[in-house]
Amino acid sequence: MTGSASLYVDYAATAPMRREVLEAMWPWLTSHFANPSSRYEAGREARQALEQARGQLAQMLGCLSGELIFTSGGTEADNLAIKGLALAAQRPPEHRRILISPLEHAAVEGACAYLERYHGFTIERLQVDSNGHVDLDDLDQRLQRPATLVSVLWAHNEIGTIQRIAAIAERVAKSDALLHVDAVQAAGWLAIDLSQLTIDALTISGHKLGAGRGIGALYVRRGVPLEPLIHGGSQEKGRRGGTEALPQAIGLVKAYELARRDAETYSKAVADRRDRLIEGVLARCAGARLTGDPRERLPHHVSFVFPGIHGEAVLLALEARGILCSSGSACKAGDDAPSPSLLALGIEASEAQTALRLCLSVTNTEADIDRLINAVATAVDEVNALGQP
Repeated sequence: MTGSASLYVDYAATAPMRREVLEAMWPWLTSHFANPSSRYEAGREARQALEQARGQLAQMLGCLSGELIFTSGGTEADNLAIKGLALAAQRPPEHRRILISPLEHAAVEGACAYLERYHGFTIERLQVDSNGHVDLDDLDQRLQRPATLVSVLWAHNEIGTIQRIAAIAERVAKSDALLHVDAVQAAGWLAIDLSQLTIDALTISGHKLGAGRGIGALYVRRGVPLEPLIHGGSQEKGRRGGTEALPQAIGLVKAYELARRDAETYSKAVADRRDRLIEGVLARCAGARLTGDPRERLPHHVSFVFPGIHGEAVLLALEARGILCSSGSACKAGDDAPSPSLLALGIEASEAQTALRLCLSVTNTEADIDRLINAVATAVDEVNALGQP
């Protein structure tokens, strides 16, 4: 260990809770703790606060408040969207096709696998190019046959590529299929205006925004049937049973508001630092390759592969220098298999296992970028040297 302070650059995995968020939540965690379903005054006050938070989030997302369901996070919201939309659609067997990209989050993959095992759905994976963009011609061709659902990540957690959602939504809208968009990584960094997009369901998660763990939201377009995952109560208009997490919902709204404000103010500066980090690592590390689209990518997201070296050894060498980062999705941590997303881009399995992901925040400085470039280059050199006879 060098003795220097840790530098956290894994914001695609999670973000620290913001002070303003905790302050907004605090009264509802302490003095105003009543159940929003209680009929006495304190309960009515809690209900009013919950619906006010829902309305504020809806206004920022460009939808109706009744179209938002608070969940325990992105994974539950993805599951509710995939299973809830597919089952409620009640399509005939020959229409039970679900189209997803091969880059989807484990929550979407798992929900689709469940529908395939127990409800007779067929899962088809759309073609993507080497940068991770869905092949729109392939989508058009597959939509010529009836399908129940299409699900696509707006921005990718491992490679940072921003999907062309407007073009995808336009094509799906011409078919009889529904469209779900996982916007967990996009929310905050990218402007979302659901009034301008024909999307049937959209997922966001609080802990990526600085709202803490245990809260997310699912948008479901008005009039679209949804089968609940959690039964047993009339909460969320019967779409999700269980006492609502009022403090967390208030925190989510505050965190989203702050994330959007910061993105509007600092997004270009963060993207400039991202680009300098990319250029510096590529210049210092022979053979390193950027993964994902070099231009159409999240402003804070950097990801590489380093052919011929051991990726886990690089992570350990970086941690020894106080750099806290990852190889990709936190949901696949501990899995030695190469990332399916990287394999789908045409990257060889051995190369996919060398992945490194660095995700910045608006607070990172130019000095931080210098430190990251030097640390990555030194770590790669060290690991390369260990492999020499």
